[in-house]
This record gives sequence, C-alpha cells and structure tokens, in this order.
Amino acid sequence: MGVPVVLLGQQSNLVFATETLDVLRLNDILSLDGDPVLAITERRATTLKARAYDGDVARILLPNDAKLAWIQAIADPADDLQNPMKGPLNTKREGDAEGHRMAIALAKAARLLPSTVVINIPNGERFAAQNGLTSVQMTEAAPHLAGSSMLHPVVQARLPIEAAEAGRLHLFRPEDGAEEHYAIEIGRADRTKPVLARLHSACFTGDVLGSLKCDCGPQLRGALAQMGTEGAGVLLYLNQEGRGIGLANKMRAYSLQDQGFDTVEANHRLGFEDDERDFKLGAYILKSMGFSSVRLLTNNPAKVDMMKKSGVDVAERVPLKVGENKFNTAYLATKAAKSGHLF
Repeated sequence: MGVPVVLLGQQSNLVFATETLDVLRLNDILSLDGDPVLAITERRATTLKARAYDGDVARILLPNDAKLAWIQAIADPADDLQNPMKGPLNTKREGDAEGHRMAIALAKAARLLPSTVVINIPNGERFAAQNGLTSVQMTEAAPHLAGSSMLHPVVQARLPIEAAEAGRLHLFRPEDGAEEHYAIEIGRADRTKPVLARLHSACFTGDVLGSLKCDCGPQLRGALAQMGTEGAGVLLYLNQEGRGIGLANKMRAYSLQDQGFDTVEANHRLGFEDDERDFKLGAYILKSMGFSSVRLLTNNPAKVDMMKKSGVDVAERVPLKVGENKFNTAYLATKAAKSGHLF
C-alpha cells in the first residue's frame, strides 16, 4: 500500500515509499527534527552520478525546500533525458544505513520503485503508537526479506489443455501472503527419472496479450507443446512478472526502452538489478512434487546453476529457441550479451 512504517533497530527510522509520497506527508517529514534522506539503490545512483558511500545504497540529503516533484524525479527515471541535471546531489556517508537498506527492500517487495524517504526519530515505538503507524523490528523482518517464504501445496486438479488432455494444475501458496505459484503437470512423469521441466516466469504481456517485444509467449506454448509430444513434463509458472520487479515497473522499463535503452539498462535506471527473480521457488516445488532430477528447458545457464545449488540434478539442458521476430531481435541479443543466455 505504500503507507509509512517505523523500522526499529539500533536507531529508529520513519520510512515513506517515494512512489506513494504526497505533499501532506512530505510537509510532515520536513517539519520533524532530523535530517531526512532519500534512499536509492546504487544502480539508480550511478545513473544520477551520485556517490553511493554505503555500497548498494545511496542516501541523498533532502534540502529544506525539497519539492515533491524533485524527489519523485530522483526516484523515477521517466524524465531523465528531458531533465538530466537533477543535482548537485549531496549524499550522506556517516551513520548506519541498515534501516535505509531495509526500507528499499520493503519497497521492492511491494513492487514499488526502489526508493524511500527516511528520517531518524528518537523513540520509534512511541512515535508509531502516537501516529497509528506499523512498527517493524528489523532483526525480525530481515530474514523474511532476504529469503524465500515457505511454499505449501493448496490444491491440484485435472486440467485438459491444448498441449495435452492429460494435464493437471498444482497450486502452491507462500506463507508470507505473496503471489501464488503454479505447476502444470503433463501426464504422469516417472519420479525416478529426469523429468522434462521448465521454469517460466509470468509475463502478462507475452503470455496473455501475445506481445512481440519478448519471446515469453512462444516459450510458454513451445514448452507445453514439447511436453505434450513427449507425454510427460512439468512447467513451473512462477508469478515473478518482469524479472521480479512487477508489471508496473516492467511497463516503466518498456517506456525507457522506447527512449533507446536496452532491457538491462532500463532496469538499472529504475534502480533494479538485471534480474530480481528467485528461482529457488521452482526447485522447491519440484522437490515437493517428488522430482529430484530434470531435463531443463531453458536458454538461461543461471537457471541450471540455481537448480543444482538447490539440490535438483540437471541431467540435460534442453534448448528452447522460439519466438524471435523483428520487434524482439535486440531484446534477445541483450539477453545473450549481458545475461549469458545461449541461443
């Protein structure tokens, strides 16, 4: 929801998501004692030529007369080309940045722009109680933000599909209330042998709308068709839209691509890493279904490495070369050059 929270640790920090900040909240921040800062990722700081003294995080000092439009322009690269000079930006180098780092992690988890306004407050628990805010103990929150939430099977049912009448859909739900993930099982694969499998991340634009900007839709249908032809397989449909940044941020990246940036550059300008997905979820689902070895349908070596590290043997990498067209040639070239995909 993007509402402010209080993070409790060695020091207490009042945290606001930049994307949902409004004028009234900003005025409240500027009226408090202390030095509010705008926390952004090192990726975004590099774009703005700001110093990230804390490594992966930069803490930009807010001027006393800071305006909402200026703050949101620091966080959102939509107008970078029209208004490239946003500085000079003075970044903080002393003090603890753990609260700022966790604030950005919270924004990412909420699929918001990875930017927050943070101000140190003297008594966080009392401040939260007086203002009706949620307070979060950082030591308790850190493991949840850094790791994968436990998944639990909820239900499975027969689902005939175009690729195979012998289809079955398994639904898995995480403990943290995040998106559910699915496994589409074709036939009844022998659990003692490597199963033909694919880790497929949700792509609304490609899977549903037939977007020509990516190869996701053809890969989804091609993988299911190959499993149908062989008579057995498992497609793991992970709800990690836009390489884990969410559909809204994916559309922001598409807008930046229209300005001439490639996929990786667009993600970096937004403040994200090349890929924010958690592929360990797929390995967990496979193991919970009784599979310990796969023939993995992928062009991405990172998925192979993740499977092996997560305890699932990869007996074979099966290439999946489909869906190239005049609109996505540069996109596929970027995946090969910058993300190591094999075509």
